Amino acid sequence: MNIMDLLLMILSSLVMLIGVLISVAFLTLLERKVLGYIQFRKGPNKLGIVGLLQPFSDAIKLFSKEFFTPEYSNYLIYLFSPIFSLFVSLLVWLVMPYMFGNIYFYLGFIFIFCCLSMGVYLIMMSGWSSNSNYSMIGGMRAIAQTISYEVSLIIMMLSVIILIGDYNLMNLVNYQNMVWFIVFMMPISLIFFSSLLAECNRTPFDFAEGESELVSGFNIEYGGSEFALVFLSEYSSILFMSTLFSMMFLGGNVDSFMFYIKVMLLSFMFIWVRGTLPRYRYDKLMYLTWKVYLTVSLSVLLLMINLMMLLLI
Repeated sequence: MNIMDLLLMILSSLVMLIGVLISVAFLTLLERKVLGYIQFRKGPNKLGIVGLLQPFSDAIKLFSKEFFTPEYSNYLIYLFSPIFSLFVSLLVWLVMPYMFGNIYFYLGFIFIFCCLSMGVYLIMMSGWSSNSNYSMIGGMRAIAQTISYEVSLIIMMLSVIILIGDYNLMNLVNYQNMVWFIVFMMPISLIFFSSLLAECNRTPFDFAEGESELVSGFNIEYGGSEFALVFLSEYSSILFMSTLFSMMFLGGNVDSFMFYIKVMLLSFMFIWVRGTLPRYRYDKLMYLTWKVYLTVSLSVLLLMINLMMLLLI
């Protein structure tokens, strides 16, 4: 690799990450607008044309607020947890299988597994470091939920890996030229989508944010720029999960315009679910993943292994 290739790779990655951050800004605007119309109100519509400049106004407000640190917090961990959380949620975007200019991952799925598992430690550090009982309980809830759903999530991803016979995300494009995987994996795709809701701590699985008892979960003590970083990492994860679902089940060709329409529709579904469904009960959430999703995903994994062995014979 010569110096020009390296510079092109760095430049293309930076452009993509800046695009992700701008997409996150407008995803928050979309969420506020959609929730507004679901609740028969307008949503933000004052700043700019139909409220288009509202995300940038919110960003300026949050990043210019006074920085607050709890007196008995573990200062360095408290300070760096949101920064690393945003870093990990942006780092996973580098796995996107573009044809040229970007980093080419032969083990893209393994990289996704690593980044997903790192998120748990950052939630734990955020909840523990502020030295507040409420944020600690919110962090423990979020960790238990995330770890539980990651098990079935990874097993479902393994089913797709066995289908394509590789860890490279580029093969998802090659194997879905004729028919999308959602056609013959419909039950798994629906389970996968609801597991993504739980993985991102979104309604109806947002138990880290039980307003009646915990206010905001593991990020109670964060305000201003630190809260903005936590917020950015959460919405970046939502966008990435929508992209991952689209790559795995809906064709996966990142070079086509329709791919981004699908990602937008999936992100809209995250918001739609938030506006329509009430919060689940915590014990039912755990029952759902360990008794239902895990058994179904293991059964499908065994089915895929047997099918591939039959084809090889």
